[in-house]
Amino acid sequence: MKGRTIFAMLLAYLIPGAGHLYLGKYARAATFFCVVALMFVIGISIDGDLYMLGHTGGSLLRLLAALGSLGAGLIYWIAAWMGVHGDVTSITFEHGTAFTITAGLMNLLLILDAFDIAQGRKE
Repeated sequence: MKGRTIFAMLLAYLIPGAGHLYLGKYARAATFFCVVALMFVIGISIDGDLYMLGHTGGSLLRLLAALGSLGAGLIYWIAAWMGVHGDVTSITFEHGTAFTITAGLMNLLLILDAFDIAQGRKE
């Protein structure tokens, strides 16, 4: 694996779309950043929760949800540092949590897309 590939993947994890920006795919980078960031922010704003690795309680599903949420990169870590937690009594809690997990999972797929581009497998 090329050093350029690893760097593109690291950038793609930290900031959604940054790996594509590094690879010269400017439109994709802007689109991907907007999609992932907007989904995450919407999830938080409608009382969605962040699953944390240390709070899985041994549950496999909670562990998978935490790994999915972690995929959002720095956005996730900033929200966790700020102490963002959803309001379980809110009517939109489940939907917001689904948005935060989906944003992380989307970014994980975009990391793979950056990998393919950096390796020359796709344009």
